[in-house]
Amino acid sequence: MRKIILLNGAKNFGSSQGKLNETLHNFAKKTLQNLGFEIDETIIDEGYEAELEVQKILQADVLIWQMPAWWMGEPWIVKKYIDEVLTAGYGVFFKNDGRSHTSPTKNYGKGGLLQGKKYMFSLTWNAPLEAFTDKDEFFNGIGIDGVYLHLHKAHEFIGMSALKTFLCTDVIKNPQVPLYLKAYEKHLKECLV
Repeated sequence: MRKIILLNGAKNFGSSQGKLNETLHNFAKKTLQNLGFEIDETIIDEGYEAELEVQKILQADVLIWQMPAWWMGEPWIVKKYIDEVLTAGYGVFFKNDGRSHTSPTKNYGKGGLLQGKKYMFSLTWNAPLEAFTDKDEFFNGIGIDGVYLHLHKAHEFIGMSALKTFLCTDVIKNPQVPLYLKAYEKHLKECLV
């Protein structure tokens, strides 16, 4: 049996109450348990202990991040979690930045120790899909993974590899929760089964 940790980065803030991300988090938990996975979870806004999170990540095969987009990226509570937990993981998540004194300009980002572990982003955006895919729209066609390159690189730095990102779009102007859940179930099965 593979172990998965679900990391919920939703927060009740501004116009967001975090309900869609909570729904997706709980749906993933139930779906993956029904598929035979062992699940651990952290609801970041409820608090956490960095050292305990390090142990949870070490025991997991896959991390699934559930989060909304705020101002073109992750909520500040997610960034705080990453800063605190990855720093606490020094020596077990990464040994160094990968460079050596004899070759200080080579191999940056190659000191990660979590090879074999995977991560996945499940993201919610009010932007339409075309904002990410069309070259003439807001993100100039770089796609959702281009927008989240910094988070992909943070995981690569500690040795992890990516599973395909799941994206819900137009979540405020045109929410389609039943369609999101159906697509998410398919996505989880394709990535993990």
